[in-house]
Amino acid sequence: MPPELAFILSLALRMAVAAAFVVIASMITERSGPAVGALVATLPVSAGPSYLFLALDHDDAFIAQSALASLPMNAATILLCLVFVHLAQHRRLGISLSAGLAVWLVCAALVRAFDWTLLGGIVFNVVALGLCLPLVQRFRIAKMPLITRRWYDIPLRAALVATLVAVVVTLSTIVGPRLSGVIALFPAVFSSLILILTPRIGGRATAAVLANGQWGLIGFGIAIVVLHFAAQPLGRAAALSLALLTCIAWNFGLWLYGRAKLRSSWRP
Repeated sequence: MPPELAFILSLALRMAVAAAFVVIASMITERSGPAVGALVATLPVSAGPSYLFLALDHDDAFIAQSALASLPMNAATILLCLVFVHLAQHRRLGISLSAGLAVWLVCAALVRAFDWTLLGGIVFNVVALGLCLPLVQRFRIAKMPLITRRWYDIPLRAALVATLVAVVVTLSTIVGPRLSGVIALFPAVFSSLILILTPRIGGRATAAVLANGQWGLIGFGIAIVVLHFAAQPLGRAAALSLALLTCIAWNFGLWLYGRAKLRSSWRP
């Protein structure tokens, strides 16, 4: 088989697998409330497949270095959520999402321009969370109406994630580990949820999902740190598995905490 054809077939398979995973996760999100939906949305359903495919094509050092660039981009996603949550209360979808993505792109430019250390990425995340968590707290609760599925929902979500995977896999051989780590953290899941949910349930209910997602992004940031530290001593396969388990354990802990808090509020 010619190398060009092999690459195209491999890329198509990777896009399909990643898109299917994200579509399933987003369907679960739609059937739950903002809190549980946010826990699903903050699992690595987009960055995970991107990093998996990067690991198939690159060595352990490349993955560890990419994680350094991904860490500040997690803080960029936190800031994106803050902007969207506040604007979505009174502004239209186009303005709210565009403003959020503009903030993310500014952060991406900063990450691209400087050599980020692990400590710098951690500090950026802590500052972003310290700023954003109190400002979105009052928007975490919203009524989630019954959602009517439209014919273009699944294709749109699949296309967003498939495009992300295609860009990461194609460009990673050209741009190097730093920019690959930036691209891998593009908020495809949040963007797709915003585009799909806002026209159907309104900006405030969609904002509630992103507001709750701030807590899930803490675990995602921790998972990136785990990936960076574990990639070279343990190998990229073990490191990716540990990072995934970190995200799942963190979000499961948040779910248990939410259930315990709810039960305590029901007690007389």
